[in-house]
Amino acid sequence: MISMWDDVFSAQDPAVGAALAASDGAGAFARMHAVLDAAWAECVRVLRPGGILCVNVGDAVRTIGESFRLYPNHARISQALGGLGLQALPLILWRKSTNAPNKFMGSGTLPGGAYVTLEHEYVLVFRCGGLRRFTAEERVARRRSAFFWEERNRWFSDVWDFHGTRQNRDAPAAGRDRSGAFPLELAYRLICMFSICGDTVLDPFAGTGTTTLAAIAAGRHSIGVERDAHLVTEAAERAVASRDLLNQRVTSRLTDHAAFLRAREEAGKPAPQYHNEPHDVPVVTRQETELELRAVDRIVATDPVSLEATYRAISRSSPAA
Repeated sequence: MISMWDDVFSAQDPAVGAALAASDGAGAFARMHAVLDAAWAECVRVLRPGGILCVNVGDAVRTIGESFRLYPNHARISQALGGLGLQALPLILWRKSTNAPNKFMGSGTLPGGAYVTLEHEYVLVFRCGGLRRFTAEERVARRRSAFFWEERNRWFSDVWDFHGTRQNRDAPAAGRDRSGAFPLELAYRLICMFSICGDTVLDPFAGTGTTTLAAIAAGRHSIGVERDAHLVTEAAERAVASRDLLNQRVTSRLTDHAAFLRAREEAGKPAPQYHNEPHDVPVVTRQETELELRAVDRIVATDPVSLEATYRAISRSSPAA
């Protein structure tokens, strides 16, 4: 229900455009989500037992005709996913930090006609069936895919607070001017939280390829589906040039852990009793002892729509090397 998507939805269902032209906001909302329902059904079809589906979505406010209202996208999608048999897990509120001075809309400082600004989006989290069962080989990968204790405490909070990413595309040759992208941090956290090394991550709305980049950084396979061919080309070119950016995110986990250890020592807390061998650092829990981060060595395009990444060990003495 944001105008940048009107043409995309209308191309797939002309009834969307007809509803908008008739100032029928509720009808357009219903028809747009009917288009999305088909995508959710395909996601459920390919999810493994115990697999996780995460949906980043914001609600929308819009004036259509003479009617101004909120369109609760997160509630409608939650209803659809529950109807497909997925189990809802606690969701995340992503609070997008802003420097805007105005915290009100509508009638300004007069009561009765103002409404609150939307400064957050949702990350809906759903599971396919019960807890995932891991094979013996997957259990080894799972231990390598652990996160640091302090990362767990930050990532598994139900409120995330970090900036969004720029939406404008640089001089697009064709296609829409704005990407609708979310930041790498959002996708990287979710992939680390809910999958293990070697898993395959699917993004049914690949866009400029942020999920693909996050999957490469996390050592996962990925598949992206995108109906705009111009964005596919742009995403592939972006990925090939992103090695250093991804390695900065990976190695920041080690530098952040070192800062956590220093702060713990300065606070007079006892030293952690466990040791992580791959990175030669103290860790708080036994589950972190086999955690292993790897740097991206290179990313190459094997054909116009396929990428291959190779990895190397991260030096103990110089994590950023």
